[in-house]
Amino acid sequence: MKRNAWGWRALVAAAAVFVSGWTFAAPAVQNVTGSLQGGQEVVRIEFSEPLASVPTGFVTQSPARIALDVPGATNSMGRTGVEMNVGNLRSVNVVQAGDRSRVVLNLKTPTNYKLQLEGNALLVALDPVAQTAAAASQPSTFSESRNRESQPLKDLDFRRGPDGSGRVIVDLPTNQVGVDIRQQGQTLVVDFLKSSLPEGLRRRMDVTDFGTPVQSVTTTQQGDRVRMVIEPRGAWEHSAYQSDTQFVVEVRQQRQDPNKLTQGPGYSGEKLSLNFQNIEVRSLLQVIADFTNFNIVTSDSVTGAVTLRLKDVPWDQALDIILQAKGLGMRRTGNVLWIAPKDEIAAKEKLELEANAAIQSLEPLRTQAFQLNYSKAGDIAVQLTGSGASRILSTRGSAIAEPRTNQLFVTDVPSHLERVQALIARLDIPVPQVLIEARIVEASDSFGRSLGVRLGAVDLRTDNPRGGTSGYQVGGNRGAWGATYDAVSGQTGQLTSAGLTTANTTFLNMPSAGAGGFPAASFAVSIFNSAANRFLNLELSALEADGKGKLVSSPRIVTADKTKALIEQGTEFPYQQATSSGATSVAFRRATLKLEVTPQITPEGNIILDLDIAKDSRGETTAAGIAINTKHIKTQVLVENGGTVVIGGIFELTESENEARVPLLGDIPVAGNLFKNKNRSTTKQEMLVFITPKMVSDRLAGAVR
Repeated sequence: MKRNAWGWRALVAAAAVFVSGWTFAAPAVQNVTGSLQGGQEVVRIEFSEPLASVPTGFVTQSPARIALDVPGATNSMGRTGVEMNVGNLRSVNVVQAGDRSRVVLNLKTPTNYKLQLEGNALLVALDPVAQTAAAASQPSTFSESRNRESQPLKDLDFRRGPDGSGRVIVDLPTNQVGVDIRQQGQTLVVDFLKSSLPEGLRRRMDVTDFGTPVQSVTTTQQGDRVRMVIEPRGAWEHSAYQSDTQFVVEVRQQRQDPNKLTQGPGYSGEKLSLNFQNIEVRSLLQVIADFTNFNIVTSDSVTGAVTLRLKDVPWDQALDIILQAKGLGMRRTGNVLWIAPKDEIAAKEKLELEANAAIQSLEPLRTQAFQLNYSKAGDIAVQLTGSGASRILSTRGSAIAEPRTNQLFVTDVPSHLERVQALIARLDIPVPQVLIEARIVEASDSFGRSLGVRLGAVDLRTDNPRGGTSGYQVGGNRGAWGATYDAVSGQTGQLTSAGLTTANTTFLNMPSAGAGGFPAASFAVSIFNSAANRFLNLELSALEADGKGKLVSSPRIVTADKTKALIEQGTEFPYQQATSSGATSVAFRRATLKLEVTPQITPEGNIILDLDIAKDSRGETTAAGIAINTKHIKTQVLVENGGTVVIGGIFELTESENEARVPLLGDIPVAGNLFKNKNRSTTKQEMLVFITPKMVSDRLAGAVR
């Protein structure tokens, strides 16, 4: 509520600066008294003569006040304030400005009033505060209820904001639900009107681990409404907003700055208006002090006058303007303000610092031993004795680490030893440990098909001991069969002649190449005449291969929070390399399975992982040495505690189909298969990497194998 302070200008006019030049007019305020009459506060204002009419006035809620303006009146009491402390009435102020006087009744609780003239007196009767108190206890309506029937809330959730605030998120059934919100003591109460609460949401949520001002959220059913009680701690402020069916209450920490007069962003003091011509700075500061109830101590070197006109300006901003205009500074201790020139304040602070430094140089040293349980004494000693601004000890202090017993001996003045003890208490704590388990799954699926034929003929009659007439006839022939072309050729004895082999007796040689490292299945037949001196040979070969494979690698490791860990397994393959002298030396190339990880536990209990995973295997052998097949993943992921995430995968598909045939003959339907070779293969390979982090205790960490 804006505080109209034009009357406070008259407070300065009561000082000697302006009093001499004023002329007072009747009527004049002579006395102000207060009393209780039948449980009602009554203020009696006595004037030098009767008032012509009842004065006008107004009521302010914050601060709680009643202001009455009496035209043409002056103040003849010799003072501007009268302490009352009668019921709801704190005090009465009488201030003058121009041709009127303002009587201000300072209340504890806002209330209404009634005026009555009685002779030379004006009676002000205050209404009982019970009605006002009842009205104040009512909740402030965030939104009016438009629901005809009670509807259940859908969901209730709590989240941490980016600025450390706590957010309570409620999913409403419709956007017509009425909401009342109010602060009750140190708690925040939210009522959802004409609403019901499912059994699954009737609970108390402990949200302390989120690191926000909110400690707990309790939701219950009360009649035809749902009540939510939010319990924050410390200095806090809240805001609420609704987007369609989502209602959010945000509670944030209130920023406290001991050097500021008011807390929060910008200026937030009560507003006032000031209009002065050539007023003494010391008198103007006294006006600010009376307005704010702050105790102001002004240095003797504060002098001079100022002319200013401010309208509806927060009082803390007005004070800041005055200080800047006169080159003044301010230091606050509790509700006492010390105002002096900035140079004087800086000089005094410098003297205090020099005095403290001198005391430290003369203060006796003391040695204290600290037993460290989780940290290394040498690491803490380095932090304490750092150079420059990072040094914790004084210039006379020293620290000695004893690694055998892990103790730290610190010698310094007592004040610095207390700081060292507080620092060690925060640093020497157990670090959470994390178990990281990786599963590297490699799956393969292959299919191959191969068809081939070998066709040949031999005639042993011409120029051959077997004799006979060359030429062919259809009838009177015989046959033989076997597993291969070589088998039937040897069985029939057609290769006994010098220089004849299965290679030079075939005019079509396209056997199946096999697949998957296995030779093809074959069947051969030979047709020859009764004299066994003419042969027709045929070999058919075919193979169909189908293979599936799966390889699972599961490295696991335990490490402390924010500490890098490495686990590795594999083989080193030797190879020769030339040296600078021309000789050869043996070097090694590694093919390993490696897991390198750095975990970081978040305040919410999740885990951030910096991962480097490699799965190498031996490849082909080259003239330069052994080749290494590598599969490598490097990434950063956020995983919930105990959760599993797939961080990457590689999929390979290889398909090939080859056909070799004799021109023209290979194109003959059905019979053309005797003059061609077919090979078809398909290979699928897939690799997936699964990661599962889990926070473990020291006992579980020791049991991991």
